[in-house]
Amino acid sequence: MSKSSRRTIEVQGASVTVLSQNKEDIFCLTDIAKFKNPDHPDDVIRNWLRTRSTVEFLGVWERLNNPGFNPVEFDGIRMQTGLNSFVLTPKQWIEKTGAVGLTSSAGRYGGTYAHKDIAFEFASWVSVEFKLYLIKEFQRLKDDENDRLQLSWNLQRTLAKINYRIHTDAIKETLLPPTITKAQTALVYASEADLLNVALFGQTAKQWRDVHPEAEGNLRDHAPLEQLVVLTNLESLNSVLIRQGLPQPERLLKLNEIAITQMRTLLSANNVRRLK
Repeated sequence: MSKSSRRTIEVQGASVTVLSQNKEDIFCLTDIAKFKNPDHPDDVIRNWLRTRSTVEFLGVWERLNNPGFNPVEFDGIRMQTGLNSFVLTPKQWIEKTGAVGLTSSAGRYGGTYAHKDIAFEFASWVSVEFKLYLIKEFQRLKDDENDRLQLSWNLQRTLAKINYRIHTDAIKETLLPPTITKAQTALVYASEADLLNVALFGQTAKQWRDVHPEAEGNLRDHAPLEQLVVLTNLESLNSVLIRQGLPQPERLLKLNEIAITQMRTLLSANNVRRLK
C-alpha cells in the first residue's frame, strides 16, 4: 500500500482507520468488521463478498471507476454467487478482476481497505445504525480538516500582507526620491510588485489579467498555498536586496533562483503534507 495520511475516527466504540491516497478517502473494512465480530473480522468480510448483491454492487462500481476492470472474470464470479460452495476473498476478487475499489495487505497496518463508496455499503450490511454514525463522524473529520486548511490559508494571507508592508517600506526608504509625486510612487510600487510576480509566476499582473479577463481578483488571489509561502519569503528577501543597493535586474535573477529552489522543496510530497 502506498504512503498516505492516516487518521482514525471513533464510531460506536470502534476505531476505524481512514487513509487518504491520491485525493481519495479509503476505509479499513477490517476495522468496520470488528464491530460485528471482533475476533474474526475477515470472516465477516468474506461472508459479505459471497452475496450476489455485493458482487453486483462491486461490479457496477468498478465499471464506473476502473478502465482496467476485467468483465469476463467478473461474469464468471457472478455466475457462481448463490452456490453453497462459493467462496470469495478480497485478494481473489482483486487478482481475478483487476479491481481497484478494494485493497488487501499484510503487516502492521494491514487489512482490507475500500473506497468510501464501498466502505459505506459494507457498513450498511454490518449495521445500518453503524453506517449512519460512520458517515457522521467522517463528515466531522472532513470539516475539521477544512477548518485547519482555511486557518493555514488565512495565516499565510496575513503574513503576505505584513511582508508586503515591509517590502513597500523598503522601497519608500531606498528607491523613492523625496519629492516624488503620488503617481510616480504608484509606478515604482507596481514595478517592484511585478518584479516578484515575474520571479515567482513568470508573468506580470497585466499579463495574467490579459489571459484571464473574466477572473475575479488578481494574480496573487488565485495562487495556491505553496506559492503564497514563497511569495512571503521573496518579499522579505527583496526588501533586504533593495537596502543593499542591488539593481532591479540582478534582484530579479536572484529572486527567481530562490523561488525555483523553494517551490521544489515545498512541492516534494512530504513537505506539502507537512505544510497542509
